[in-house]
Amino acid sequence: MARLKCIGSSLRTIDTRIAKPPPKRADSFYHSAPWRTLMASLLKSRGRICQDCGRTGCRIFGDHRHELKDGGAPLDPGNIVLLCGSCHSRKTARARAIRMRENP
Repeated sequence: MARLKCIGSSLRTIDTRIAKPPPKRADSFYHSAPWRTLMASLLKSRGRICQDCGRTGCRIFGDHRHELKDGGAPLDPGNIVLLCGSCHSRKTARARAIRMRENP
């Protein structure tokens, strides 16, 4: 009986999509002086702690509870939650999925 050699670790995924999505870019709003000032104030008052999972020692993102694309207030501290990268990605993906279901 022949034995098969495991080659799983040497295989890689090939992207076969015809149309690739453009690279993600941060909206210029997030580079503005008012946003940076607000974030500095929030980080000072709330600390560098994820307000969802409590994680520290990582990059913290300012995330709009009610997203700008959905009409959220851009510079309202009550509309901003501080999140780690994992929680930010999860929250953004969930909001995007809801938006896509509502506006296909």
